[in-house]
Amino acid sequence: MTNPARRAVERLAKRYGQGSSRPLYGYLTVVAVYSGTAATAAALARLTGRQALRLALSDVFLLTTATHKLSRLLTKDAVTSPLRAPFTRYQEPAGEGELNEGVRASGTGHAVGELLVCPFCAAVWVATGLTAGMVFAPRLTRLVATTFTAVAGSDFLNLGYDAAKQRLDQLAS
Repeated sequence: MTNPARRAVERLAKRYGQGSSRPLYGYLTVVAVYSGTAATAAALARLTGRQALRLALSDVFLLTTATHKLSRLLTKDAVTSPLRAPFTRYQEPAGEGELNEGVRASGTGHAVGELLVCPFCAAVWVATGLTAGMVFAPRLTRLVATTFTAVAGSDFLNLGYDAAKQRLDQLAS
């Protein structure tokens, strides 16, 4: 973006934010990167003659569950916090193996930080990546999606098991 264009976005951000600093230029940068990535994947698919597969309902379920788990893993898991650390700061634990983090950067770094702490935001990127994977490497993508779907199912069972143990302890007391 040229300086006049950037200044125009910054003026818009001031009016938009109503006194609160909102990194519209950073958001615009993140949207441009996402759009460019998606457009590049679509162009590569077209150039290489790859056709989008007709996804069965089971594939949609697999991709949905894998997207959920992978987006939470990337944005909330304690073990992946070093990947988020340049843009975030630790706030508090957020349940089993998860963290709440705040965004610490400004401008584009702030926008990236928000993407990295928001599972809903990251899910768009993850779903796009998995969907592109179904075009370029469907067998590998199904394997990866199956792995994360199994992990999501295991998480659900572990949480259910812990809840049942707590309930039994309450009844025994």
